[in-house]
Amino acid sequence: MSEETPLDLAHAAMEAAPEDDAARLRFYERLSDSELFLLLTKDVENDQVDPEVFDLGDVRFVLVFDREERLSQFVGKPAPYIALSGRVISQMLAGQGIGLGVNLEVAPSQMLIPPEAVVWLNDTLAHSPDEVNERAQELYAPKGLPEELLTAIDAKLASAVGLAQNAYLVAVKYEGGGKGHLLGFVGTQEGAESALAKAAGEALTFSGIEAGSIDVGFFDANDPMAAAMAKVGLRFVLPKQTARTETIRPAPGSDPDNPPLLK
Repeated sequence: MSEETPLDLAHAAMEAAPEDDAARLRFYERLSDSELFLLLTKDVENDQVDPEVFDLGDVRFVLVFDREERLSQFVGKPAPYIALSGRVISQMLAGQGIGLGVNLEVAPSQMLIPPEAVVWLNDTLAHSPDEVNERAQELYAPKGLPEELLTAIDAKLASAVGLAQNAYLVAVKYEGGGKGHLLGFVGTQEGAESALAKAAGEALTFSGIEAGSIDVGFFDANDPMAAAMAKVGLRFVLPKQTARTETIRPAPGSDPDNPPLLK
């Protein structure tokens, strides 16, 4: 028996606790973050993706696998495919009336995800917390937040390579009297604000926490707010970008804001 994958483990946890919404959310988070191999009818041409579509009853499905060897095992012969993240595939399929067949016949995590669930996943991934506009009056150490949320934020930001120097989670009282929590990013790379806000939103959503309960903000390293957050905040260090000398053409689907086209 092949080694269980992270998707297998998340699926098993969800199946073992069908009434546990948190387990279900963690499975869909794992699905969206995983690299999935989408079975195609032919090789990709000009960023045009032509997936194999199967009619199962009244619903159409495309097939994805979380390991290349699982796709090969299912097909039984060489077949074209493209490797994309689950989030990009859900973005491609949303609104097309097409569901996802995951690891069918080759893994314990096999399941059919109907089209409406694909739409839900895409909508969930598109949500971002509000960017703070009010001025902070006082900052405090964060309190009362569940450990699951802190772990989820840490995991999400660990994949945000080179997008910011670090981030601080603080409790905040605004000049207008409002109170809440703020995830403040320091030294953000230009144009990365949207990606970081989405990452924070996903950590909140898939932890089962109301996304509106935490704001996000972006600050220069020399901003007094950055120093104030560093004194009381919980710090998250984002990985630095490794220097690369060669020029690489982005693979289709590597930019979630510019997915390949579904043919």
